[in-house]
Amino acid sequence: MRLAYQRVLDQDPEFRQPAIGQAMPAEEPTEEPTQEQGLLDAYSQAVISAVEKVGPAVVNIEVQQAGDRRAVGQQPRELRGNGSGFVFTPDGYVLTNSHVVHQATSVQVTLPDGRRFQADAVGDDPDTDLAVIRIHSPTNLLAAGMGDSQSVRVGQLVIAIGNPFGFQATVTAGVVSALGRSLRSTSGRLIDDVIQTDASLNPGNSGGPLVNSRGEVIGVNTAVILGAQGICFATSVNTAKFVAGRLIRDGKIKRSYIGVAGQNVALPRRIVRFHDLPAESGVLVVSVEGDGPAQRAGLRPGDVIVALGDRPLAGIDDMHRLLTEDLAGVSTRVTIVRHAEKREVEIVPDFRDLGR
Repeated sequence: MRLAYQRVLDQDPEFRQPAIGQAMPAEEPTEEPTQEQGLLDAYSQAVISAVEKVGPAVVNIEVQQAGDRRAVGQQPRELRGNGSGFVFTPDGYVLTNSHVVHQATSVQVTLPDGRRFQADAVGDDPDTDLAVIRIHSPTNLLAAGMGDSQSVRVGQLVIAIGNPFGFQATVTAGVVSALGRSLRSTSGRLIDDVIQTDASLNPGNSGGPLVNSRGEVIGVNTAVILGAQGICFATSVNTAKFVAGRLIRDGKIKRSYIGVAGQNVALPRRIVRFHDLPAESGVLVVSVEGDGPAQRAGLRPGDVIVALGDRPLAGIDDMHRLLTEDLAGVSTRVTIVRHAEKREVEIVPDFRDLGR
């Protein structure tokens, strides 16, 4: 038996035992990457690719704003702020948040390569928390590609990029948590079609882009809920494209108004049933602006507006959504409830100019 085993060793040179004291030859690693490792590599590659594509377009924005006077006769002190933005045209137009540059006396932009430029304010829209500024660079700038927020789906990978201190981007990644959210702006209006994500927004990242795995901008990072964990918001890119176009063309956003101060109010159920109203609430007219559209149409304090044209109003936010630029100068039927009586009046909304 032992001789037979020895003959096998002699005949097969690949099958030999090491001499006494000789180490066994190391085996070649044959372990294949696990499926989990492959998925992690794909996730990392998607983030890296998106950042490499969009990161060079993300800028740091430093602003100075006039503060309050400390005493009578003294010059107002300068307040400094910091935020992010991104170049969206090669000739230097930059998108950012309105709250970053609103009423700024000086705006400076730092590119990722360290170059600094003075920027001119093009316009800002507090109602959507969006603003456009422009830098004048001697060469064409790398611009971020704009995507389509209508194609965004809950659960898809998103990357938030900012440039809070200049010279380098900060990156966080997550998923789309919800779509179609509404967020209250500083002007009191609701920003519609807001994207909710769990991609964290670092301090100074306001105004930076929210991008998909293909490196397309799908939103403009705008807010984070303090005290909440992982709840961040971005204005949709479709809204941003519309607002940016109007700001570049006109320097401001035009919306219509009817000249009332109102508040939400619940309607008595008997009135809702009697008049077959589509909603159980409306907008209570608290006051009427002098010589405004509502006063000229005969609206009074105490009236409850329940419809604008053919669209029902359940509250003040519905009114804000419907009072678009298209209604300005157009005779519009307004349905009200006055002393339990349903009436219709004709109002011609006026323009309301917003922004710079």
